[in-house]
Amino acid sequence: MTSEQQYIELYNEASDLIKGKSCPVMNAVRDEAFATFQQMGFPSKKVERYRYTDVDAAFAPNYGISLSPLTVKPSTYIYNIKSAPIDVTPYYHRIADHADAITALNTALVHDALLVYVPKNTQVADPIVVDNWLRGTAATMMNRRILVVMEQGADATLIINDHAADKQHFLTTQVIEVFCHDNARLDLYEIEETTPLCSRFSNVYIQEGRDCTVKHNSITLFNGQTRNLCDVYLKGENSEVTLNGCAIGTGSQHINNNTLIRHEVPNCTSNELYKYVIDDKAVGAFAGKILVEKDAQKTVSQETNANLCASSDARMYTQPMLEIYADDVKCAHGSTVGVMDETALFYMRQRGIPETEARTLLKNAFMGQVIDKIKYEPLRQRLAVKVEKRFRGELDKCSDCRLCK
Repeated sequence: MTSEQQYIELYNEASDLIKGKSCPVMNAVRDEAFATFQQMGFPSKKVERYRYTDVDAAFAPNYGISLSPLTVKPSTYIYNIKSAPIDVTPYYHRIADHADAITALNTALVHDALLVYVPKNTQVADPIVVDNWLRGTAATMMNRRILVVMEQGADATLIINDHAADKQHFLTTQVIEVFCHDNARLDLYEIEETTPLCSRFSNVYIQEGRDCTVKHNSITLFNGQTRNLCDVYLKGENSEVTLNGCAIGTGSQHINNNTLIRHEVPNCTSNELYKYVIDDKAVGAFAGKILVEKDAQKTVSQETNANLCASSDARMYTQPMLEIYADDVKCAHGSTVGVMDETALFYMRQRGIPETEARTLLKNAFMGQVIDKIKYEPLRQRLAVKVEKRFRGELDKCSDCRLCK
């Protein structure tokens, strides 16, 4: 049986149960999404945007699917989509790439969704925090859906944390759709701290109106196999988007970030910075495209990918791209893949710093450029500590975690 065939059979057997646990707005697009997945199957490495990830292998194990209800603690801005205070029909599954197989599979199988809704001209003082915990007694597939609606003039910070609390194989698909109406501002953080047993496929789609500012930060601290996709559609003039990424890979971990920023209108700005530190036999990949449509004059864009391979067995693949159809733009892109600076190591060892400590300090300094861009100070300080602990091989412990028990 092929990998996709087992999910086709799963849907045929469980679709009535899934629909019964879901709601009309999600069920309305479910069968069409399943038909798309059934027609496409999982993408091979011949598909450009998936060339660095073996999707078929990731989905091949026979996972059980979780249909547990979504637990939402009382909050002013977070809702279960079934009790949404607004009509979500104009938003749900509107900007997600219908031709993406992972998105199609998620849309077919997901039975519940989270809505983050910030009303017009509302400025949220404290961050909105979403904690995702992977728990189970057997290998399990989790399908998550998050819809973010920022009305005109809304301003908020959203932090999404992914954790694993059991030593099991977990497969996660996640689709996040973000709608920012005119003059909205959003800082969005995705932070992954799972285990080497976890596979995570996260697809984020962002649409901006006029005069919007969006910052998306993807931070992979610990994982197994991760593929993050972020597509941004700049549809209103004078909008800005910033994509920052921080990835640390050791052992045999795999981290792939794939981005697309579409400048569709004039006078918009995009900035992109992704940094990787890859050690042992870990594999990292980055592919980012800036697409400037013919009417998007006065576009300003900068894309940078910098990578440090800390061992001879580590592998890093990088592919920054520009596709420009307008003639009045300022766009640049670049990437670097390097090794540890032996001169700096020698200098530090000459001053009495042990080699292991010197390597840790250099890695930490290299990643600091991304961490320093985090606007929310408590999170910036927390992540700075976590990054340093990660480079020192220390794992944070918590009372709820059973991984070491």
